[in-house]
Amino acid sequence: MNFQEIKDRVLTDRMFKGFVIGVLSSLAVSIIILLAVTVFRPSPGQVPVAGQDAEDVDVRTQPQSGDGEEDDAAESLTDGIYEYGVPLSKYRKVEGNIRRGEFFSTLMTRLGASQEDIYALDVKSKGVFDMRQIKVGYHYHAYYLPGEPDTLAQVVYEKDNASYVVFTLVDSLSVTVHEKDIVSEIDYVEVSIENSLWQDITDAGAPALLAVSLADIYAWSIDFFGLQKGDSFKAVYERSVCDGEILDVERVLYAEFAHGDQVYKSYWFDNGSGNYYWNEKGESMRKAFLKAPLSYTRISSGFTYSRRHPITRKVRPHTGIDYAAPAGTEVMSIGDGVVVFKGFKTAEGNMVKIKHNSVYTSAYLHLSRYGKNISVGQRVRQGQVIGYVGSTGYSTGPHLDFRIWKNGTPVNPLKMESPPAEPLAEKDMPAFMQSMGDSERAAARFEARTVLHRMVETVRR
Repeated sequence: MNFQEIKDRVLTDRMFKGFVIGVLSSLAVSIIILLAVTVFRPSPGQVPVAGQDAEDVDVRTQPQSGDGEEDDAAESLTDGIYEYGVPLSKYRKVEGNIRRGEFFSTLMTRLGASQEDIYALDVKSKGVFDMRQIKVGYHYHAYYLPGEPDTLAQVVYEKDNASYVVFTLVDSLSVTVHEKDIVSEIDYVEVSIENSLWQDITDAGAPALLAVSLADIYAWSIDFFGLQKGDSFKAVYERSVCDGEILDVERVLYAEFAHGDQVYKSYWFDNGSGNYYWNEKGESMRKAFLKAPLSYTRISSGFTYSRRHPITRKVRPHTGIDYAAPAGTEVMSIGDGVVVFKGFKTAEGNMVKIKHNSVYTSAYLHLSRYGKNISVGQRVRQGQVIGYVGSTGYSTGPHLDFRIWKNGTPVNPLKMESPPAEPLAEKDMPAFMQSMGDSERAAARFEARTVLHRMVETVRR
């Protein structure tokens, strides 16, 4: 293909404008990064060395004997820098992890606090922070005022990824809980399925939580047990980040999943109904039934009218799907409905049967135990846990035998067509089309940047 043919093809692409913008933006970012690295690269001796792996690390030691020039230089590096409100240039810092069998009192004693202060802090923590929440392996920072000996001034316990607890021991004793700054970022990823959705996403550098979001979005249209090598997807998603760590995937703004010979597009749009994902026609990605009643399994036996039973050795119909899964795996109702049977049968073992409407009924066999508050006559919602995988009844190992009837006749769950939920109303379509266009343009810009980065990497190699 000559240059003119390539040019004509690109010019006909409706995303060309977004592609060009993405390329120019990426070039500008690359140039800025290159200049920053060149101009601001620290000279030898200015680069801090990572601390060794130890339970406690003394981050900054106090002045040693001599003229003090080295200590002045070390202090200048932290001058004006605050950590949890503590000026690092004025304090010695020790950090580590909560040890096995350690409680608040033993931790504070080890760090040098007096028994009187420990008791007073425990009293002040009432209604602020439950000391029993301190957990083994969680990180802490201790700050000391220099002296003979050094005085423990403050201890910071990292409660979770987004908050921390400050125990102050100087001036006035106090216990306070603080929230860290959480920012939202938009990112993009392209993945080709080689192993599994979860592994391939993490291998691509995206958060594993994205796999959960995609599985939720496409639960009604793609059987994730049937993903094949070569299937692929691209997604623009919003993530929450704190201190450089990804806390959560807030929402997937746009996704395009190529599965087999079909491409499934999904767009985030809030019309106030509580349903957020739609295809390009404004139809809900949510269907009446889930594709499968559990996750992280494999199909061990299919729907057939002539299977030799592994226990009775008789050839008989198996009008369901067997999902092999570890004992205790959660089993979910594939749709809203009413429980019409809960109990034990000789062959089926512990079983729950749910009537979804006048047409469809589903059953879940060989359960080890039932979900919380599951009883006959109870209404259950789609995705609700109604039991757990087991091996009760005629079963040779942990698995779920899942069955569906349509108008009283068994149907193959893997081939059942599920009707979509309510589509977008006509009045919502203009806003949806605008949102859809914004999402596609964002995807085009990210895709252009990805192509550019690949080109740069190829040239470097």
